[in-house]
Amino acid sequence: MTSGAASVSTSLRRTSEARERFAAGADSVRGVRPEILMSWYRCREEYKVNPGLERAPAAAETGTHAIEHDAMFAELGGLASVAAREVDGLDGVVTVADADGRILAAWGDGRCLDAASECNLAPWSSWSEWASGTNGMGTALESHSPVLVRGPEHWCSGFHTWTCAGVSVRDVVTDDPLAVLNISCPGITLPDTVLPWLRGAAEAARTKLRMRAQHSGTQLAAAFSGARLPAGTALAAVDPAGKVVLANEEAAALLGTPADTPAYSPPNRWTPQIPTVPGLVRQVVQCARTDPKWTGATQIFVPFLGSALPVAARPVLSGVRVIGALLAFGTADGGVPASFGGTGGVTTASGGPAGTALGPPVVRDSPPGGTPRVIPVRVVALRDDRWVLLDPREIRYAEADQNKVWLTSDAGRLLAATRGLDHLERQLEGRGFMRIHRRFLVNLGRVREIEQGFKGTLFVTTDTHTHETVPVARRHAAQLRQALGMLGAHSGSSAS
Repeated sequence: MTSGAASVSTSLRRTSEARERFAAGADSVRGVRPEILMSWYRCREEYKVNPGLERAPAAAETGTHAIEHDAMFAELGGLASVAAREVDGLDGVVTVADADGRILAAWGDGRCLDAASECNLAPWSSWSEWASGTNGMGTALESHSPVLVRGPEHWCSGFHTWTCAGVSVRDVVTDDPLAVLNISCPGITLPDTVLPWLRGAAEAARTKLRMRAQHSGTQLAAAFSGARLPAGTALAAVDPAGKVVLANEEAAALLGTPADTPAYSPPNRWTPQIPTVPGLVRQVVQCARTDPKWTGATQIFVPFLGSALPVAARPVLSGVRVIGALLAFGTADGGVPASFGGTGGVTTASGGPAGTALGPPVVRDSPPGGTPRVIPVRVVALRDDRWVLLDPREIRYAEADQNKVWLTSDAGRLLAATRGLDHLERQLEGRGFMRIHRRFLVNLGRVREIEQGFKGTLFVTTDTHTHETVPVARRHAAQLRQALGMLGAHSGSSAS
């Protein structure tokens, strides 16, 4: 055995021992990669997966897929069929699975396919994390980068003789997974070219999705321009994730976005400063998928006004596909124009024309077919090989580093288990946090000072002893002052 092989063998033995301790209930294990330890935590604490599982369970029947999913299945199927020629040294099984981790097709030589079938690494089986624990497909669906899982890093002992690598393809608007491409090989090694190849395959698929999303942005802007509403009505066009594509002057003042400036491309769209808007839009999209003629209305609380405003929602469709919605905001005493509902009518929270009213946006997290779980009041973070459970009040601010999120807290600087600042923002909704920059989420209750920087820039100080400051994007400055009750304060003043 070469020194390199011996080192890998020793590492995997230690990983196996760590997994046994963690599965038995230990909260601290060493020598395990953070992404694997986070997956183990989900398997043990959230999904309750049996670590002794030897075969993946059968896939459950669910509803039909959207066309975006179908397009990705076809795209990834074509890539999978040529993977053996493009990935040097590959001797394994290539699979394509849907967003629920259900394998749709598998490619490989007869020997490998037969071996894979013994653990149900084959079509009509479920490889989501909540069904089969840590694995290349399920863990990739929970991640934003290619994932490598070797031998005993799998949560279930029946899969320890395999090494797998997977990558998910995500919707460029909602960030929801559409499909996953995975390569699995018997043994503890994969060709070095596997991860770069997977990364390139996912990026090629996302390029086509970006082109489609760009076109949807122009269609939303056209729907915005075609809306016939009384002058002075606050109107915004939003995508299915609740990001603002276009807002007039009145809506821009509420949402904290530029006015009359279209953002066709998803990366350029703006996050509204009313935190319940994304959840509201998700409900609108869900209702419109059931009934394309649906319209609705409700009230949403605007934090910096300290009051609720009525809002009417009308979905925007391209063919049968819901690409977003138009939101018309009323005033506390004036309501919203009835004409906004069109032929479908407007349903109000207190009754009205036939339909289903939009209730207060509620965000829940649940595995497919499982019991909904209320979003926890604790934020899970990782320090070295230990989990830290933080009360939100202990967090001063959160900072995005690509898809990782770092928490600056009373317990130190920690890596959040939640991936993506948008996801953490939703988790902390209603707990006093505000997005003040595309990279920063700050706890308003921990802000001690606001100081003016060069050329009108602003910074908030969360710890005056260490002069711990967080930058404020200019477009968020007014909303921050409003949220902190500083509407009459001079721009150069400090709050303490």
